[in-house]
Amino acid sequence: MGVGVALQGSIESGFIFAIMALGVYLTFRILDFPDLTVDGSFATGGAVGATMIAAGFAPFMSTVSALLVGLVVGAMTGILHTKGKINALLSGILSMIALYSINLRIMGKANVPLLGEETLFTQIKGVLSALGDYGILVAVAVIALVIKFVNDWFLHTEVGLAIRATGNNQRMIRSFSANTDTTIIIGLSISNGMVALSGALYAQYQGFADVSMGIGMIIIGLASVIIGEAIFGNRTIVRATFAVIGGAIIYRMVVALAMHVGLAPSDMKLMTALIVIIALIMPRISAGYKERKRRATRIKNREQQSRILERGEVKKHA
Repeated sequence: MGVGVALQGSIESGFIFAIMALGVYLTFRILDFPDLTVDGSFATGGAVGATMIAAGFAPFMSTVSALLVGLVVGAMTGILHTKGKINALLSGILSMIALYSINLRIMGKANVPLLGEETLFTQIKGVLSALGDYGILVAVAVIALVIKFVNDWFLHTEVGLAIRATGNNQRMIRSFSANTDTTIIIGLSISNGMVALSGALYAQYQGFADVSMGIGMIIIGLASVIIGEAIFGNRTIVRATFAVIGGAIIYRMVVALAMHVGLAPSDMKLMTALIVIIALIMPRISAGYKERKRRATRIKNREQQSRILERGEVKKHA
């Protein structure tokens, strides 16, 4: 029973983290921008959502506000990079550092508890009471999938195609008189909006927001993207975004399994790093193995052809 509850909880949190991973996918894979703002914007989403709920605002309004603040945070990083001509990696780091202090200002303290407060998830339990313990699982799955399909649709619009072209080849898109500064700012804004939304949902799910809740989120997002692509593939946008959601769920299940076998919570960052390392190395090892196998097959075929030719020559002379 305990394992079943832990498994369900890992799938639920996996869908919430999948929203954040979709934001990471947008910057790292589509826009080709190493955005480290994620660690800060995830906590910002949690801080805004939890603080507004604790102040008496409606959970839905608080969650939407977190999304809007995330959009502004992402745009801030984009402006630092495009208008301030700051290196992409450094602009994300600067935003992340600044957001730590901003998050403390928003919350007024390091931790905002939501125990006894009405959140989206307490409302969902009431609305989906017929589903019992599976109400939250169904709700977060629907939210993640809706965001995934909206993301897919957006990336096939004119603006979305411009963002994809910018990530693929900035010089080429500039030659068509497109403003790459604008596409970068829009891409980063949407990405961090999704990350902040994920942070707001996760704060309500776990029952509190913490100023340090975003530490390591960029690694979790990358792990979800890499694991998903390695297992499910990324041939198309639709398939890749499904893969990201699957990767986030698998990552949370692996973490839950590690906790179940006795690893301490303090070991989770190390566990995350190891998962990413394995996910990065395994495709290379697999590709090398397949290449060696193909090479051996080619050599074997050449040897067989040589033997057949030799037999033919022998019969001819005989």
